[in-house]
Amino acid sequence: MAEHTETGQIRLDKWLWHARFFKSRSIASTVCKARKVRLDGSVVSKAAATVKVGQVLTFPQGAHIRVVKILALGTRRGPALEAQTLYEDLSPVEDQKKELAEEKKTAPALRDAGAGRPTKAERRAIDKLMDRD
Repeated sequence: MAEHTETGQIRLDKWLWHARFFKSRSIASTVCKARKVRLDGSVVSKAAATVKVGQVLTFPQGAHIRVVKILALGTRRGPALEAQTLYEDLSPVEDQKKELAEEKKTAPALRDAGAGRPTKAERRAIDKLMDRD
């Protein structure tokens, strides 16, 4: 059965994947092997490192650093709501606010309806109005 039911431990890459921090287990494994994950403050160099409930993980995700405390090991990669019960986010609130502000800055500019390039039908109507053949 599952490796963590008997021992109370699970592989680091598997837990990161279960908690939905990474899209695939291989991506989680790559991040671990690149020595970008810290487990209770010490750098982890293997994806097979075991984690337990109560430990704190620090790792990069996108443009910011995530700090999470493990609350449960999980038995599967379930829906997002189930995955959020596996950890407590300890990332500073200021970082989260900055992230939201950056997302708003990078959002595409809104355009009024009808503004911009004309559609094919509108272009034909303009050509007809201007007597262009």
